[in-house]
Amino acid sequence: MNCKCIGCGITLQNDDICLPGFIKNIDSKYCERCFRIKNYNEYQKVDKSIGDFYNIIEKINVTDDLVLLVVDLMSIGEELKRLVSKLKNKPLIVISKRDIFSYKVKDQKLINLLSIPCLDKIVVSANKNYNIDLLLEKINLYKKSKIVYLVGLTNSGKSTLINKIIYNYTDLESSITTSMLPSTTLDTIEIRINDNLTLIDTPGIIDDGNISNYLDNDLLKKLFIKREIKPITYQVKCKQYFLIDDFIKIECLEPCDMTFYISNRLKITRFFKNIETDFNKQQLVTTANCDIVINGLGFIAINREVKINVFTYDGVEIYIREK
Repeated sequence: MNCKCIGCGITLQNDDICLPGFIKNIDSKYCERCFRIKNYNEYQKVDKSIGDFYNIIEKINVTDDLVLLVVDLMSIGEELKRLVSKLKNKPLIVISKRDIFSYKVKDQKLINLLSIPCLDKIVVSANKNYNIDLLLEKINLYKKSKIVYLVGLTNSGKSTLINKIIYNYTDLESSITTSMLPSTTLDTIEIRINDNLTLIDTPGIIDDGNISNYLDNDLLKKLFIKREIKPITYQVKCKQYFLIDDFIKIECLEPCDMTFYISNRLKITRFFKNIETDFNKQQLVTTANCDIVINGLGFIAINREVKINVFTYDGVEIYIREK
């Protein structure tokens, strides 16, 4: 059996229920794992080596084909830079999930958050069908052949974007499997849009510095942003502490304004006395008008130079982004 699951790209097999790609019915188009994700929201983790993903990038690099780099602005870290460094050709950058930011925030401001060498940048929302037609125009402008690859980190929105393109521009009834959990797509998936365009989805590259790697499914559901972020601002007049649910503590040592751009399903609690935690401590000194970025969570806008300590799991990537 050499057929691939149309949901995740894995080769289908009916020999071993414990291995990826298992199907009960020989005529199934979706593997059992994708079927259960789609119908019951039951996720089965599959361990994939990061080397497997970069082997796919090496295969892309031997072609001259256009690469779409799909980026979630809430998950920008060192692994994204590493991915860009391994791409031979400058990509067309697609900033996904436009709908989680207020439309009072101009597209250009979102574009300016990414300083990556590229052919062009475009902001889209698959959920709101925003700029999808313009994206197709740019694809047709920059593509070298009918083959176009989509790459990105896990949960960047690649598969959701492809499903919107399938819905808008084809008569196909099938769709790629999507979920909020990493490694949903397991191998390349080829989707023929028309005679002149075939999209190839690739597995999301795992970002070890993303906080989602450290959370259980219940917290991941809170972390995952489905609606427009409503920023929450606190005026800090003395030493104060903030607890985000129970997995991040922020210790602000000096007066400032702090605006949180995170999922509104996460609870932020302010304290005037210290709360003991066992988390790893990262010390930061901000500049005036910058963001503290917590990879996978979002960012906190700071209006002045202050000392801030962030306590969370060891390995989570946290850095200061100048504006």
